Amino acid sequence: MSVPSQEKLKFEVHVIGWKSIVMDAERSVQLFKMFLGRPLGISKPDPNTVYRVPLVLSMYEVLYLCEKGFAEPMLSSKKIDCKALEKYFVSMMPKFKRKYLVFKDLRQRGYIVRSGMKFGTDFTVYELGPGLEHAPYVVTVASASDRLKAVDIVGLGRLSHSVRKKSVLAIVDEEKNSVNYIVFKWVKV
Repeated sequence: MSVPSQEKLKFEVHVIGWKSIVMDAERSVQLFKMFLGRPLGISKPDPNTVYRVPLVLSMYEVLYLCEKGFAEPMLSSKKIDCKALEKYFVSMMPKFKRKYLVFKDLRQRGYIVRSGMKFGTDFTVYELGPGLEHAPYVVTVASASDRLKAVDIVGLGRLSHSVRKKSVLAIVDEEKNSVNYIVFKWVKV
């Protein structure tokens, strides 16, 4: 059995603002099985269902796939490389790089990473995947140079208690491209 070349594994991703779309339905099915993206028009997709529709990727997912050599980003109908894609996302969100470093680190550790917007955090993190479990973690990203106040730390603890998840503070050193994590869990005394 022959292994497909890297070129045959590549697919186009159309970048539109904050989101990107994979039009190839077969590639969309493969990516969704890896817990990347969300089928277009499906609000709560079932991980056990095959959706043959375009797939919507987050900006973090498309850059991750680009760096892995799979995604060929298209911006305004022109192919761009990963560096240009990152620059485009940074122009829209100045803190993109630090958040992307956390996304990439968690993904490489085997976690499934989704938006944490509904919890007031940067990311929601799964061990098995959405639809298979409730996310055990919510992650807030901070720079190593940020000065946190005591009220910020209390807020992370209260958040973990109110949503019944472990609250994680991801501290990013952009110069060293490193991420350290602090996990908070509300404890009754």
